[in-house]
Amino acid sequence: MSDPTNHPASYKDPAGFVFWLDGKFYRHINSIYEPSYRQLIDSGLYTALVQQNRLIRHTELGENLSKKESFYKTLLPEQLSFVSYAYEWSFDMLKDAALLTLQVCREAIGYGMILKDATPSNIQFIHNHPLFVDTLSFQLYNPAQPWIAYRQFCEEFLAPLLIGHYTGTWVNNLLLAYPNGIPVEVAARLLPFKSKWNLLSSLHIHLQARVKAGDHAGKQTTNFSRQKLLNILDHLSKGIQSLQNRRDKTTWSDYYDNTIKSQEYLKEKKILFTRLLEQTTGQSALDLGANAGAFSRLLAEKGYEVVACDFDGAAVNQLYLQLKKEPQRILPLVIDISNPSPAIGWDNQEKTAFLQRKQYDLVVALALVHHLVIGKNVSLQQLADTLYPLCNKFLLIEWVEREDEKVKILLQRKELDYANYNKTAFERGFATRFELITSQALSDGLRILYLWRKK
Repeated sequence: MSDPTNHPASYKDPAGFVFWLDGKFYRHINSIYEPSYRQLIDSGLYTALVQQNRLIRHTELGENLSKKESFYKTLLPEQLSFVSYAYEWSFDMLKDAALLTLQVCREAIGYGMILKDATPSNIQFIHNHPLFVDTLSFQLYNPAQPWIAYRQFCEEFLAPLLIGHYTGTWVNNLLLAYPNGIPVEVAARLLPFKSKWNLLSSLHIHLQARVKAGDHAGKQTTNFSRQKLLNILDHLSKGIQSLQNRRDKTTWSDYYDNTIKSQEYLKEKKILFTRLLEQTTGQSALDLGANAGAFSRLLAEKGYEVVACDFDGAAVNQLYLQLKKEPQRILPLVIDISNPSPAIGWDNQEKTAFLQRKQYDLVVALALVHHLVIGKNVSLQQLADTLYPLCNKFLLIEWVEREDEKVKILLQRKELDYANYNKTAFERGFATRFELITSQALSDGLRILYLWRKK
């Protein structure tokens, strides 16, 4: 057995920490958390939340695998195949994560417990379903005290949702700038004036901003009660349920619905794509430039667990809502592959960079190369070098010729002629990293699907 390694993001909670040992993640519980953990288990709260599919399952282990003197118990939680963060979620993903947090908190109160924190970091999406994954977030409930995590919930969940609702702005980059939540005073300035007449934003953002500005943030409300807290949770929940993604249509969210030709192209491309998929094997797939997930679905039907990425938040949100109705093993994320999520947090290790988070048996990049090479000035060799470490076995990528109408539009906007953007240069560049298995062109000859094997 190797030595345990503490997870770099798990250092803030005195109740315990997560560590890595022999290919699995474990959770160490410190003795100081024993009363809360016993209440979580003995009250039936853990069982109730697990049965509701709201809390991650775990197995108790008596052995002190972390070798720490503070040991009370070791938990082996259900293992996650991929970890994502709030700044990679679409509007409705963040909304569902917020509602789950409120549901879990309300349920906990009925069992004599409450959430001591309320952050998206406690949530992961498993097959398009939000799951609460921090078992040590529960503490004993004191009805005379207000919810200690209220401000955190407002800044990490409510503020970005309200900004998205009122402005139609994708707040992913804003969440990167404020990884611990958008401060209420900042959110109040970003929200339009009319938001002051909405009870949800008025009470939980604008009022909190004024209280904080008056330096009363540390004062606790007197004469608090359980019913008052339940009223607050219900008000937040009902208000958040009414919030909508105001930017639900973009050029890319209905990319394949623009023309009859697009539909014919899509049908033919699916046939060729499926044919090439039959020559691949594996369990995990990354779909870059996934749009609304037409090809991600084919990957899932083939048996792959898919991470589907696109820079367009509306397209990703559309895919997420579709998957809620027709579940598949697809995790949709808002990722711009030309500017992917960086490593952030303490020592730049708390939250891992997207490109370093996982290696996939199959990487798919359809209708993407021309946007990166011409639109972003990424060289073909750079692209091959970036995709190489992401890929464990296969790469399925589409080449689009200069004569294609989409490429012509991109070239019209550029002063350079991009002479190096040609099929020969593409094949030569990717051949440095991959071995060509086969290629198949669509009927117009302007788009070609290439299946490569990693060298």
